[in-house]
Amino acid sequence: MTKILGIETTCDETSTAVVQDKRIVLSNIVASQAKLHSKYGGVVPEVASRKHLELLPVVTKEAFKKSNTKINELKAIAVSKEPGLPPALTVGYGFASGLALSNNLPLIEVNHLEAHISGIWLAKNKKELKKIKYPYLCLLVSGGHTEIRLVTNSSQTKIIGKTRDDAAGEAFDKIARLLDLGYPGGPVINKISRLGNESTYDFPRPMIKSNNYDFSFSGLKTAVKKKVSTIQKECNRYSEQKDLYSELCNNWKSDIAASFQEAVVDVLISKTVNAAKQLKVNIITMAGGVSANSRLRDKLGRIAYKENFDIYYPDLEYCVDNAAMVASRGFEMI
Repeated sequence: MTKILGIETTCDETSTAVVQDKRIVLSNIVASQAKLHSKYGGVVPEVASRKHLELLPVVTKEAFKKSNTKINELKAIAVSKEPGLPPALTVGYGFASGLALSNNLPLIEVNHLEAHISGIWLAKNKKELKKIKYPYLCLLVSGGHTEIRLVTNSSQTKIIGKTRDDAAGEAFDKIARLLDLGYPGGPVINKISRLGNESTYDFPRPMIKSNNYDFSFSGLKTAVKKKVSTIQKECNRYSEQKDLYSELCNNWKSDIAASFQEAVVDVLISKTVNAAKQLKVNIITMAGGVSANSRLRDKLGRIAYKENFDIYYPDLEYCVDNAAMVASRGFEMI
């Protein structure tokens, strides 16, 4: 039995994990800084890096304890090196390299996005292991990146399409901030959308009919911002007319959130399914924080069933940034 310690500090999650035999997760400790950064409406790199410095020894000790592992049992240490927030990455890399050097262990430098792709395989035991055949298409949707990748084997991926401006997760965060819903934006928009009607506002689906697989969400954000401004002005005008105010202004945020989310989901699904058809790949997976979105999972699942694609989702705990996926990618690189 071979074990690798994974370390993840690319953004605002401090995480360490022990993974055995490539895909079996013995421990995966994640300390989120979401509440710390919520008052700023987004992640402050310097604040995040100081918190990583404070939390890393704690979560590492807990990862060893929960996995019943001693450091001399490790094959190597894997750490996210890029991409991410430079101050946060520096803390994680420094901690990992010091731990590896002092214990005479190899240090594996992992690409954070490739680690997300590897997260689809993670399981708690052998019975839960997924049997996914290569090649497959991965829709990678996180706070900082939106890509479609063709995964040909455990070490090779090819970018088929990517965002030209904002990532989907970033768009969720900015619209949540616009609606004064808090941070992070993805989970809160996902939640409030269930109370709204996705057909209320017909927001644009940028590049959905383009002859490539790239994305753009800046125009969608602008359309939402303009609509919000119009609604707020109307609500102010009707503030003294209770009936009109109640009809217009009580539930508009949930309708905006649902309509915005539907536009993003439609673009993501259309591009991914079209790419799969064009490349003649019948297996689709997802990765990244936005892959936890319930509307995206549900709608893609139904379309995949209709179009006769096999679809695989990562477990919810492996959608967010975590060290288990880093360790798993470390195994693949060995």
